Amino acid sequence: MAAELLSLTLVSLSAIFFVVDPLSAVPFFLAMTREHTSEERRETALRAALTAGVVLAAFALAGHWIFRLLGISLGAFKIAGGIVLLLLALDMIRTQPSRTRITEKEVEAGSVKDDVAIVPLAMPLLAGPGSIATAVVLVARAREGPWWHVLPVIGSIAVTAVASYLILAGAARTERVFGRTGLAIFERVAGLLLVAVAIQFMVDGAREALWRGF
Repeated sequence: MAAELLSLTLVSLSAIFFVVDPLSAVPFFLAMTREHTSEERRETALRAALTAGVVLAAFALAGHWIFRLLGISLGAFKIAGGIVLLLLALDMIRTQPSRTRITEKEVEAGSVKDDVAIVPLAMPLLAGPGSIATAVVLVARAREGPWWHVLPVIGSIAVTAVASYLILAGAARTERVFGRTGLAIFERVAGLLLVAVAIQFMVDGAREALWRGF
């Protein structure tokens, strides 16, 4: 059980952390909070990370009922989520801002807003379509096993939220430590891993859709 729990935790944490990708949010965060004090940046980072974590956990836990309400099969959602994740991952490999994650207009709007913690930092920058789809699919897969399989996914969301706060709260330091080149390398590696996750989602979804029918 311990080995299985560790495996589920590693898979969930890597998938959720890389798709939320708080390191790639650093330049956007600095641009939107350029006139804020250090204390204001920490407060903004805290509310953004907390909101993103709550949103991801809520969608992940409510996904089962959302599917039932809308009449969507899990297989179809896995395929759709995999496609969104693949688009995001390909942009990460090319180290270019993903319009799937956040648009230029949203960045511009955020730079002149007094409060950017909820929109656009928490949503859609951290808890965007790709990360929501990933959390929902991981919990849906976990529900196929024992009840405690869900715990690693929820725990991974919590750990990612804490890491997002720490990274964004010290955004200026993070950028100095990693540098533009270091952040670009990390984003490419994360993108490559997410391509594999996206394809696995689509394969699982296609298999399930063919087996059970849409």
